[in-house]
Amino acid sequence: MPFRRARALLLALLAAPAFAVTPVSPEGPAMLPQQVSASAWFVQGQSALGSPANRNFISNAGFVVTPAGVVVIDALGSPSLAQQLLQRIRRVTPQPVKYVVLTHYHADHVYGLQAFRAAGAKIVAHRAAREYLNSDTARLRLEASRQDLAPWIDANTHLVEPDEWLDGPRDLQLGGTTLKLLPVGPSHTPEDLVVYLPSEKVLFAGDIVFRNRIPFVGQADSRRWIRALDQVLALDADVIVPGHGPASHEAKADAALTRDYLLYLRQVMGTAAKNLEPWEDAYKAADWSRFDKLPLFQAANRMNAYNTYLLMEQEKD
Repeated sequence: MPFRRARALLLALLAAPAFAVTPVSPEGPAMLPQQVSASAWFVQGQSALGSPANRNFISNAGFVVTPAGVVVIDALGSPSLAQQLLQRIRRVTPQPVKYVVLTHYHADHVYGLQAFRAAGAKIVAHRAAREYLNSDTARLRLEASRQDLAPWIDANTHLVEPDEWLDGPRDLQLGGTTLKLLPVGPSHTPEDLVVYLPSEKVLFAGDIVFRNRIPFVGQADSRRWIRALDQVLALDADVIVPGHGPASHEAKADAALTRDYLLYLRQVMGTAAKNLEPWEDAYKAADWSRFDKLPLFQAANRMNAYNTYLLMEQEKD
């Protein structure tokens, strides 16, 4: 496993496009809180690769307002973005941020954590993230980000450990509001959590659900990811806030893109691995026409296919 992770990370770094010197606005792309229920809001990142121009604002973050404080879901991709999100929350409510719940520890969701900790928030995540936090993968990713995303990620940016590790489901109660923290990993990552607000039927799904763009598969366990989608749909939420893309009011239809993409990857790459066919030949022969017009297809699909091929080589029926 360490070898596979190191190999995949190296390939990802080599495959990542070089960042051009781009004029950087101190404000960057607009961050506009969108209200999805009486208490729940989110901000939507761009469907793009992280860059100095967008300050790594490529993922979503949510927040739930209660009479006793605010719960934030995910911390965005740079400290400056997190500071801006704190400012946006203050425009909605004078209540302080009491908790930050992490759906998973990918860089675009966690590099803002230090701003929330400085603001006094308690950070909660699943214990399975501990391996990543202490890995060479995390260290190398941060080193690369300090180069590729400067000045927004720099020598002062650091990974932040949670204040509370979860080993299973937890009801987080604040101001008479209950949020259900539900592990659904290993799937997209080993530590995946979703956050459900049952009183308003709002689900913050993290990267279990991508909307209007190609998912990032990375080292995902795609078979379990498909099962996690079934768990998400079983909650019967009225609104799903995905990790990337706009909020969904048609959960089954909008989860279908992520599910169908994963199923197709597994079909094509699984057949190639079973038949000992070179992955490059299988990739060229595959019909990607359903997905190749989606944002980030060119950036992510080859690596997704390669990592799925490696996974299928190791899987047992």
